[in-house]
Amino acid sequence: MAVFDFELIDSSLEGELTGPKAEETARLEMLGERLRAAFASAEGFEVVDVEPVREDASRRNLQACGGCDRALAAELGAEWAVTGTVQKVSNLILNINLYVRDVATGERLQTMSADIRGNTDESWQRGLDWLIRNRLAIGK
Repeated sequence: MAVFDFELIDSSLEGELTGPKAEETARLEMLGERLRAAFASAEGFEVVDVEPVREDASRRNLQACGGCDRALAAELGAEWAVTGTVQKVSNLILNINLYVRDVATGERLQTMSADIRGNTDESWQRGLDWLIRNRLAIGK
């Protein structure tokens, strides 16, 4: 599987006024690394390195690019493409979304979401960890 970096969907007033924040960019990277590690340590999953297509993927909106996530995953030899977003409504209201798609057919195999409260490293980690345990059913 190819687990791509998370993308931020910032519809907050703060985001409109100030643009991307360095700490949120770092949190997006942390989520991707954490999810890749969870899949890699779970039995039955093989995670391919997305580095060869990382720059290309970062220039696109993987949720609305007409299947470019599948094309990039196929380029890496993956059977599944895993993408994720963090939607920021405000510094208090955010949600983490994960999508698992079959590369060959384009079928969404899983779609899941976790609402989180607070724009902190801890809240982002807890939200992703909850999805890993309770929706993906991997990990601790």
